[in-house]
Amino acid sequence: MTLLTGVPLLVGTLQVLPAPAAKAAPTDAHPVNVTINAMSPAAPGKDDTVTVSGTLTNDSKSSITNAHVGLHRGSALNDRSSIEAVTKRTGYLPGADGKEVDNHTEKIDKLDPGASRPFTVNVPVKDLGLSDDGVYPLGVTLSGHTASSPYDQVLGIDRTFLPWQGAAPAKKTQLTYLWPLISTTHLTAETGADAQQTPVFRNDDLAAEIADGGRLQKMVELGKNLPVTFVIDPDLLATVDAMTKPYRVHGPDGPMGKNQAVAKQWLNDLENAVKGHEVVALPFGDPDLASLAHHGKSVPSSLSHLGPATELASKAVDTILGVKPRTDFTWPVNGAIDSSVVDVATSAGAHNVITRSDSLRDNSLPYTPTAARPIGGGNTAIVTDTQLSRAFEGDMSKSGNASLAIQEFLAEAQMIGLENPEQQRSIVVAPQRMPSLSQAQAMAGALRNLESAGWVQPTKLGDAAKAKPDPDANRQIPARSAYPSWLRREELPGDAFQQIEDTQTALADFQVVLAQPERVVTPFGNAIMREMSTSWRGDTKGAAAFRASVRGYLDGLSKKVHLIPKSEATLSGRSATIPVTVQNNLLQGVKGLTLKLTSSQPNRLDVGKSQLIKVDGGHSQSFKFETTANANGLAWVTAQLYTSDGKPYGEPMTFRVNVTEITATVMLVIAGGVLLLVLAGVRIYLQRKRAAAEDPEDEGNGEDNGGSAAEDKDGEDGDTAGGGPEQPSDPAPDTGSEKSGPSGSGEKVDR
Repeated sequence: MTLLTGVPLLVGTLQVLPAPAAKAAPTDAHPVNVTINAMSPAAPGKDDTVTVSGTLTNDSKSSITNAHVGLHRGSALNDRSSIEAVTKRTGYLPGADGKEVDNHTEKIDKLDPGASRPFTVNVPVKDLGLSDDGVYPLGVTLSGHTASSPYDQVLGIDRTFLPWQGAAPAKKTQLTYLWPLISTTHLTAETGADAQQTPVFRNDDLAAEIADGGRLQKMVELGKNLPVTFVIDPDLLATVDAMTKPYRVHGPDGPMGKNQAVAKQWLNDLENAVKGHEVVALPFGDPDLASLAHHGKSVPSSLSHLGPATELASKAVDTILGVKPRTDFTWPVNGAIDSSVVDVATSAGAHNVITRSDSLRDNSLPYTPTAARPIGGGNTAIVTDTQLSRAFEGDMSKSGNASLAIQEFLAEAQMIGLENPEQQRSIVVAPQRMPSLSQAQAMAGALRNLESAGWVQPTKLGDAAKAKPDPDANRQIPARSAYPSWLRREELPGDAFQQIEDTQTALADFQVVLAQPERVVTPFGNAIMREMSTSWRGDTKGAAAFRASVRGYLDGLSKKVHLIPKSEATLSGRSATIPVTVQNNLLQGVKGLTLKLTSSQPNRLDVGKSQLIKVDGGHSQSFKFETTANANGLAWVTAQLYTSDGKPYGEPMTFRVNVTEITATVMLVIAGGVLLLVLAGVRIYLQRKRAAAEDPEDEGNGEDNGGSAAEDKDGEDGDTAGGGPEQPSDPAPDTGSEKSGPSGSGEKVDR
């Protein structure tokens, strides 16, 4: 496997860390559930007092008496794996957890079965006995008596971490934190028939996210004052921008949306928040790069969407926020990559791939290396730290979970600096794509405490990509077979990309006949990009329904330009015109279509040449075809519209043409007319011949000659007036009459 640039990749093995283990339920040995809800300050100084607060819950069936809450400070941990080991411990281990800190306990007289109560313990830092810089495990225990064990014992414990550093390090770890503003797909391909093309939303759920107190509103509010790099899906910006104007919500009644003010406020807040921050724009719609790599590459046109999606991303962010974003970064799902994912991720010009350290593991190194890794072909893997990136997954609405996550995050960040203090490294953190409100709040809390601790130096993602790579860091891209199976099961299937291509083809065929193709190309083009969104992972049915809705709406529009059916036409004679009507129910006009008739009996009925058509919006127009009948009988005629490149457009329309014989009565009329013309010509000839013979005798008798001439004239005039048409210039009767078809069907034809 090679990169699209032709530079070979080194293929390695992909490993994925398991999800964090849940806290074990209390056992008989530890009947009390101790939960630490907060620790302040999170990273204390030497003159601070550490305050730990939380909740005690008696999960046993007997009362707890003579109890107290105490703090235990364990020995400094040696490495990052030791931090993980502490989080997995459940029971109290005297040697590992250390002795209880004297004179700083809270007395609990009694705790009844099922009862809960809060606790707070305060310990000055000087009494904790902290010596060397490092991460210290801190345990909070409840010790007391039970009815079955009337002696002092540890009945419950919870742990957290106390990071301690007496002075700022000489070389601070450079840390980049990504702050993602991404949502699910909300806009449909449908727009109103009005001049403004009123957009139609799938639902109005986005309003709750951007309203005051909503997830995305809080992320903007929090991110404004944090040292983060904003990572934005431009589709979110385009969708909120559409909400600032009149919009409709999809449904049977199609109500108008009412959240324009909310949308305007959010965009205004975001515009202010990103000032002074680096902004990275993902390709429009946040396409699922792994799905494209594993299933989309077999469909020829799938990868062609990445280039336009990247270009549209830059324009959308620049237009809406007034910021020129970076578009040279891609972010596969969960940072999981393999050789094919890297090929696709870099195919549209983004040469920085955000991956994760459980894809490019460094098992042989005793320290955490710098994130940037050159991987060939001028491409760079930005290897985010797995532990830090996953620190705030799970339910952060529980204060105990959030508090522990914050302390563990600080501990991991400090330990990175302590691993190799003489070598400054650049670390990147990429949290989950769509953090919940509580997760975002916990993330913000950790970053604020980390900034005040002074162990790290905040940096932008662009700077992290240019950091000097560690020569010993792993650069081997995993093989395709190493991609995690559980992630592969969530990917868009191959038939999804085939459906996307079919819709794109149908759109291309439709747009060429439109007078204003941009009214269709823009909403449908954006919708097709949304069909490949990463947000569809875990929602297979929703993704399929969205694809079907886009194609169904497109087909419905294209069918608004169609041929009006007709059942039968009757031709009585050799030539006539057959009208065929094209109906255009679109708002805009159509052009560039060719209307062609085809006869099932071309030797009997010649239907004439095809015609270019043009029909204004909301109108129908008939086009007349000059036909020639060569024999009597029935013929079937098929009318079909074609695009300029010869592709059939819409359904064909077939009707019957009845060519009738010339009747006996018509023949007699024609024969009589011809006979009268012949007789009139003979009579005129004889009269002129007689007049020529009489002229010499009449020269001397003018009066008599004059009287004869007048009679002749009068006689001629009388004959002429009394006869039928005698001059060749007189119009002859029609050679055939218009006839209606069989009763209840058919139509006359124009001649």
